[in-house]
Amino acid sequence: MISFGLDADDLADTRFALSPLMDTVLSLRVLREPGLSAIHAPWRRATVPRVSGTLDTALLASLVAQHRTTPDFLTPRPERFSATFAEELAVVRRTPAAVVRRDLLDAHHPDPLPAPLHPALAADDRPVTALRDTICELLHRYWTLALQPTWPAMRLVLEADMTYRARQLAVGGARRLFADMHPNLRWDGGTLRIDNVLGEFHIPAAGRGLLLIPSVFAHKPAPPVTADQPPGLAYPSRGVATLWSAPSPPDATALPRLIGAPKATLLALLDGPLPTVELARRLRVTPSAVSQHLAVLHATGLVTRARDARHVLYRRTPLGDRLLDPGGPA
Repeated sequence: MISFGLDADDLADTRFALSPLMDTVLSLRVLREPGLSAIHAPWRRATVPRVSGTLDTALLASLVAQHRTTPDFLTPRPERFSATFAEELAVVRRTPAAVVRRDLLDAHHPDPLPAPLHPALAADDRPVTALRDTICELLHRYWTLALQPTWPAMRLVLEADMTYRARQLAVGGARRLFADMHPNLRWDGGTLRIDNVLGEFHIPAAGRGLLLIPSVFAHKPAPPVTADQPPGLAYPSRGVATLWSAPSPPDATALPRLIGAPKATLLALLDGPLPTVELARRLRVTPSAVSQHLAVLHATGLVTRARDARHVLYRRTPLGDRLLDPGGPA
């Protein structure tokens, strides 16, 4: 068990952060172990063909130990709320060779280092530094192939979780904040206890706050690995199951219910530029009635207009295309 002492100052300074690098590293567990999380099976099925034969998968797999730990230097504490992947990776690139060697050995202890990580055993720092740089380059390529395309959707899920947690803290205090975060977390008398983790130490309250990092790929709470680090906790985000599920097919009746049948019909007619009188003729209504609806569609950015001699021509905008056909190309 690991525990944090959190006084009033710590709770007042509780904050959240995103870490694309942490989720990238944690996703390696799912990539290595198909049965680890059924929720991520669709992501894994799509990712394996992208990285197989393209990346050094042996080195990627070696970053996850048999007991699923990863080297601590690969997941530095986020320096701000929403650092980019490149910013976080730059921190890893500055890790001293001695720290790289120590964290690789600690992550795999008591097992020996896998063969791809053997350069870390060298007494000279140069092979260790070269290995660190190779790992960074590999993680960057892996991020580009495996997570960057879906990061915007992942971020929306993580931000929704943070909004929910912040409300829990606001209306019910620390007890409510941690109540449904994970079964391994217990809040009791100013102490947050994290069960079923490697390590056993207590970090006393020191007014340093608490950093909470929701994660798509964390399967349980992940506190710091040593007691000399400030309180922080990566935890499984809510709503992850919605990420990889297939979207529902568009409902053809939804648009008329949203903007009204006359405007929806007009929008469908405007594949090409048409004047008001022609639209009125096709719909068998007066031009003034069409003009009223066109004014609303134009004001909301769904149609554009341009004058051609005596006529004003209207045409659907890309935004109107997307509204009319949600399943079409972006």
